[in-house]
Amino acid sequence: MNVRVGSRAGEPPFDWEDPSTWAGAVAGVQSAYLMYYPEIEWPGAGDAIAAVARLAVDAGVERLVLLSARNQDEAVRCEDAVTSLPVEWTIVAPASFNQNFDEGVFLEPLRNGVLALPAGDNADPFIDADDIADVAVAALTEDGHVGERYELTGPRLWTFAEGVGEIARATGRELRYVPITRDQFADAVVDDGAPARVRRAAGHAHLRVLRRPEQLAGRRRRACPEPQAPRLRGLGGRDRPHRRMGRRLDETALRALVLQSLGLKA
Repeated sequence: MNVRVGSRAGEPPFDWEDPSTWAGAVAGVQSAYLMYYPEIEWPGAGDAIAAVARLAVDAGVERLVLLSARNQDEAVRCEDAVTSLPVEWTIVAPASFNQNFDEGVFLEPLRNGVLALPAGDNADPFIDADDIADVAVAALTEDGHVGERYELTGPRLWTFAEGVGEIARATGRELRYVPITRDQFADAVVDDGAPARVRRAAGHAHLRVLRRPEQLAGRRRRACPEPQAPRLRGLGGRDRPHRRMGRRLDETALRALVLQSLGLKA
């Protein structure tokens, strides 16, 4: 299959902040994977996703797969924008990524010994991004996923204190989780270099993400109809057997791109 990268460096380029690039990026495309940057719960994501999805359908795109989020008002707007169109669609709504701890936004604070978040003792079923990529690739390339909304979770709930504690035990380092307020978190975002105008949005968006209902999704297996050997990965090396979609070799590049779109290594 031919895979087109939707990025500012792509050919043609695509930039969420430059609407003039949107139409050209979806022209001649059969299936498209949509992931809003910086986050789907960010203010304005719904309008942007709606515009790009409409352009895609008008350009002849037959299938859209949206990376969404659980229990987010702005994410619901994005989902509604896609599902209301005359197109094959699938929604993928994962929990927080395991890789946030070793490749993403939590890595640098942990290197410094302290992870401070406005999450209290909330628990989240962290999921490995490899599992998200498996589902996204299947939704893009296989039959049987049209019209489905998949909430993806790891095999167990972890509080941030438990997760940081597990990493501390595995690494032999002294690491701490410190609960802070939403305002303290938003101030820290600005102190780290973000524009002051994003302070309120950052505080509200991350508070909603970090205080989701504590639950494991019961739909993981519906996304994986073919039983094979791999395992569903969780924090701390705890895993369980699960079903996984068969993947043709020519989908390897597509899967790598999905992982890269999540801000992670392939």
